[in-house]
Amino acid sequence: MVEAYCVKCKKKVDIKNPQKVTMKNGRPATRGTCPSCGTTVQRIGK
Repeated sequence: MVEAYCVKCKKKVDIKNPQKVTMKNGRPATRGTCPSCGTTVQRIGK
């Protein structure tokens, strides 16, 4: 599983429903939701 920092929970969480995305500047990222609170979380570079 890919971990990301949830700003709302203030801790590292495993990304729920991870999706590979490309940001505007061309860098790869993984985006999904926090399993605890449902907020969108993103991990750059994976």
